Amino acid sequence: MNENDSEKKGPTGSRVFGQLPKEKWDELTRAMENQVVARRTIIFRQGDPGDKFYIIHSGKVRVFRTDADGSETDLALLGAGESFGEMALLTGEARSANVEAVEETRLKVLSKEQFELILKDFPHISRAFVKQMSAWLARDEKIIGSLLRDEMLAEKEAQQAHRISWFDFLLLIGVSIILAVVFNKSNPNGIPLFPKLPDRKAISEISAAQAMEEVKKGEALIVDAGPEAFYEKKHIQGAVSIPLSLFDIVYSMAFGGDEKGKKVIVYGGTFSKLYDWELADKLILRGHKDVRVLEGGMAAWEKKGYPVEEEKGKE
Repeated sequence: MNENDSEKKGPTGSRVFGQLPKEKWDELTRAMENQVVARRTIIFRQGDPGDKFYIIHSGKVRVFRTDADGSETDLALLGAGESFGEMALLTGEARSANVEAVEETRLKVLSKEQFELILKDFPHISRAFVKQMSAWLARDEKIIGSLLRDEMLAEKEAQQAHRISWFDFLLLIGVSIILAVVFNKSNPNGIPLFPKLPDRKAISEISAAQAMEEVKKGEALIVDAGPEAFYEKKHIQGAVSIPLSLFDIVYSMAFGGDEKGKKVIVYGGTFSKLYDWELADKLILRGHKDVRVLEGGMAAWEKKGYPVEEEKGKE
């Protein structure tokens, strides 16, 4: 099989662009920039602006982060058919990791503008990215958690060798609080010292029957605030998935600038986590005027016999 035949079939193994129609993939391939990267070449660095999306045609790349002291933490090894670079394009933030070619690698490169057009024309591709990023976040948390446990063990051993006094401990806490307050006052997106729970009095609930009426009339959009895995297993028919943990990334995909006046109905909370109330609160802060939480959640919806969609292969 020659290179052109491979291109026409799309990025084999890709979880995202492999879902594109053949005609669109052919059009996209013609617009892509081809790039050959030598072994040990840094493709982009942590902190660089995000302006391109990459698909690996052949070869391998290493994804890693660098700490302030210069130490490196490996996050992933990606091969042919896999892609990288979308996180910065979706969030608008700088690159969160470094990517280095571990062997000669051939890349297909999309500009930011081309990438955004694909997401606009094929919304299901956005969902595929959300699912992929959810898996990456879980992987990163596991890696970082393991490193933190090692650090905590080392710290415990150090404390046994040299215990600090109560005065030093209280002084450290006091300085930390002062620094946090100063940071929050100087930063409009400051980090809260204590978690803020949504104000239930400021958010209304809506019954399943009322919600169905508004959906039938095309007046409201239903949003599932639960984790992507929950959504994949079962969700209200026609609901849009906006996982609370990925809100800042997914929000711009789900809502355009002219949709803030549309009614939004949120569900997806659990006994232990108020995904629905917290996401409703975030939507209100983003300027949405009519946001309500589905009373009783999906259970109340199903009890009424209203349609849901389940994972393929399940009853």
